[in-house]
Amino acid sequence: MTSLSTARPPATTLYSRIREELRERILSGAWQPHDRVPSESTLMAKYGVSRITVRQALGDLERARMIFKVPGKGAFVAENKPFQELGRLQGFAEAMGAMGHETFNRVLRRETVPASATVAERLRLAPGTPVTEVQRVRYLDREPVSVDHTWLPQALGDRVVREDLATRDIFLILENDCATPLGHADLALGARLADEALAAHLGVRTGAPVLHIERLTHDRGGNPVDYEHLYCRSDSFQYRMRLQRR
Repeated sequence: MTSLSTARPPATTLYSRIREELRERILSGAWQPHDRVPSESTLMAKYGVSRITVRQALGDLERARMIFKVPGKGAFVAENKPFQELGRLQGFAEAMGAMGHETFNRVLRRETVPASATVAERLRLAPGTPVTEVQRVRYLDREPVSVDHTWLPQALGDRVVREDLATRDIFLILENDCATPLGHADLALGARLADEALAAHLGVRTGAPVLHIERLTHDRGGNPVDYEHLYCRSDSFQYRMRLQRR
């Protein structure tokens, strides 16, 4: 019987170790964007593992967008995750387009519904008042990154849903097409576990943690005009904010 001191670690342990050590090198800045990752053969020799174990570790990093592969040349460190500044009131496409990323939306729903108690309270309406509900999957560089549920007062919503919701931000539609300049937004951040439907839209497993943002946007007069729940993947996209001590 092999003693515990000489037993070979299971492949899953080695694969996780390789992935985390490579991940740490990227996050620490030891490897910069576009640096070449050691080859599969090099990693096999270093860790004494099979090619499939190395490929599992590299595959996880690629799915997390920390590396990218070039056929015939190997794997390279990817640019930092795309991010949006929460300190600026911007639409998703507006922010990502300025950084050179491709975005589009898959519209799941756009219809008039009675306002629930919560929606009515946020938009300062009576419960049951007709409001416009829009649900979209937001794509970044052709990968799903968030599912957005939006409610608008019907007078604005009727105009918004006539526009191109597949390529345009609702914020810009409100300002440019509805003559509704935006003023400020109140946000609450938390976490959720993806249910089956949300997981399918985002391409994650059921029960995976996702970032949840509740956002209520007001016009310049302080009137609520856009109430949203955003469910975002955290492995391929970030929200950032700078805070200052007073």
